[in-house]
Amino acid sequence: MLSRVGETLYWVSRYIERAENVARLINVNNMLMMDLPKGVSTGWEPLVDIIGARKAYLETHTDFSEQKALRYLLVGKDNFSSILNSIISARESARTIRDVIPRDVWEEINSLYYYVKDNQNEGLSKRGRFTYLKTIIDAAHQIFGTLDATINHDLGYTFIRIGLMIERADMTSRILDIRSETLITSTEAKPYENIQWISLLRSLSAYQMYRQEMGVRVQRSDVIEFIMHSEVFPRSILFCLEELKILIQPLPNALEINESIDHAINELKSEDVRELKKGYLHDYIDNIQVELAAIHNGLAELYFLKPAE
Repeated sequence: MLSRVGETLYWVSRYIERAENVARLINVNNMLMMDLPKGVSTGWEPLVDIIGARKAYLETHTDFSEQKALRYLLVGKDNFSSILNSIISARESARTIRDVIPRDVWEEINSLYYYVKDNQNEGLSKRGRFTYLKTIIDAAHQIFGTLDATINHDLGYTFIRIGLMIERADMTSRILDIRSETLITSTEAKPYENIQWISLLRSLSAYQMYRQEMGVRVQRSDVIEFIMHSEVFPRSILFCLEELKILIQPLPNALEINESIDHAINELKSEDVRELKKGYLHDYIDNIQVELAAIHNGLAELYFLKPAE
């Protein structure tokens, strides 16, 4: 397989997964703000932090008002991780390899691009926001489902899955990090602490699976354990790393990357995450993100045309 093709498939997958994750984050945050009493909500600032764009955002914005933050997250031209820019990047990448991906997949990506671009006002309005975001989430699921069912499960598909797992693990770690750091613990918000942890689970579509695995009660230690260490939930950090290890096996010269993945898994399993307090949890998740970056850099140096950043 050409390096260009493998790299492009990898990034198409990451861009689609990123758009879906941001759409889900906005949707859940919107519902959380309706559940919490006025004046207690964390607002929209944490979402900008989750995508790692605070510095860039503050260069052009003076506050984190709903209107400004939403526009930045949904269709911000200066936000590389906005839903619109992610879909544009996915579409432009897919266009260069139309002879490799199934026609149905290209048409679905193209349709999603036009939907996101042509219906921006729906996403920015309170009335149309839920439907707009739900359509994006459903379209992303359809793209990955169609890929799974129609593309050859060869090296190209392996790079699609690798991109998906790295992006998913990275976003899961970011959501857990920022949401746990910005949890409102004031006296008036204490009765709503449970709602905030449920919101974190819903950001990852994890609430029902959490209840099956951990029980009905939602509490901090169990949520952190499930999101980081579950071996059966497909968005947990450990599940993504274990899946990466399986995907890497058939790739040539992958010994060093495999060692990086093993190191990340061992680091993740070695800590009793239930006991990690606020600051220590943040540092611990930072280390996980460094491990994920090392895995990406190893892939880029071995298999891609562009050097790792």
